[in-house]
Amino acid sequence: MDRRDFLRTAVGSTVGMAMTGAIAGAARSADPTLRRSAQTPAEALARLQEGNSRYVSGTSGSHNYSAEQLLRAEGQKPFAAILSCADSRVAPELIFDAQPGELFVTRDAGNFLSSTATASLEYGVAELAVVSIVVLGHSACGAVSATISVLESGKALPGHLPELTDEIAPAVERVRKDPGSLLDNATASNVRLNVERIAKADPILAPAVASGKVSVVGALYDISTGKVSFLS
Repeated sequence: MDRRDFLRTAVGSTVGMAMTGAIAGAARSADPTLRRSAQTPAEALARLQEGNSRYVSGTSGSHNYSAEQLLRAEGQKPFAAILSCADSRVAPELIFDAQPGELFVTRDAGNFLSSTATASLEYGVAELAVVSIVVLGHSACGAVSATISVLESGKALPGHLPELTDEIAPAVERVRKDPGSLLDNATASNVRLNVERIAKADPILAPAVASGKVSVVGALYDISTGKVSFLS
């Protein structure tokens, strides 16, 4: 074999291997059974932690969100539900390096359990079979900060905003006398309070949590670092 024949053979082999790898990767990506990427609460938590570690380290997966549109049109198989703040800097799918279809997300300013959020989480548990619920608060939360201001000033906010601060106020009151930053303490307290609310929410969520079929955990997202810390 002369040098040119050798180079042609080598290049052809390399291209063939690359195409085989790409096809195999596409097949794995398109496999709908992989959408349920966690089957138990423990697996779900590990999946979320691993995804956030990739996000923080800058090694998130390369996601082609348009590649599986037809597949996603056939249904969804999320493994976790996220009760997140509506803050525009908080994007659960990015934070946990998740594909569309893996997380069932409901959001409101202050990540509290409203009646509509409860109904959404019930749908996630009863109809979509999610195995974990995460209440996701974050640093420098404007909704918690506004609630603190209302409690300290006694001045009501306009429009429907008092409905928001009324929901968060009990969490602030729990920690008003604690040492340290009231905003940080109240943000964590708000997460814990809503974990408690979910665990007591009859008739669907409470039994699922009590049986161990579904876990409910609290977490805090640090906007400046991207790290999610799960609360004990």
